[in-house]
Amino acid sequence: MGPHPDLFDELRVVTAGGELDVTTAPAFARDLEDARHGSGRLFLIVDLLGVTFMDGSVLDPLCTAWEDCHERLGWVRVVHNRPGASLVFRAGGLQERFPRYASPEDAWNGIPADRAAEDRAT
Repeated sequence: MGPHPDLFDELRVVTAGGELDVTTAPAFARDLEDARHGSGRLFLIVDLLGVTFMDGSVLDPLCTAWEDCHERLGWVRVVHNRPGASLVFRAGGLQERFPRYASPEDAWNGIPADRAAEDRAT
């Protein structure tokens, strides 16, 4: 886990892998905090493509990041492709706050996975 170098002044990417659960959530929360250093507008992409298991312990740090970014006139977009992650967001009632993005590029461009699939079908 850990933030990548800044891609743009306002864009940060945090990538996580392996299991995100109660034992790894504190490190994940620190990575999200570290990515939000500084002030000003902030766009944060959270790449969970390498996550093999995720439980609800990651929702609080993600919501904290979402609130911070929105206060700064930015956003948080989450990239994931495993059904388990979708179930966690659904169980937490957070599917609208965190729609699924298929790739960091789609997240940057604001193309949710459902819309990207529809576009490819037409």
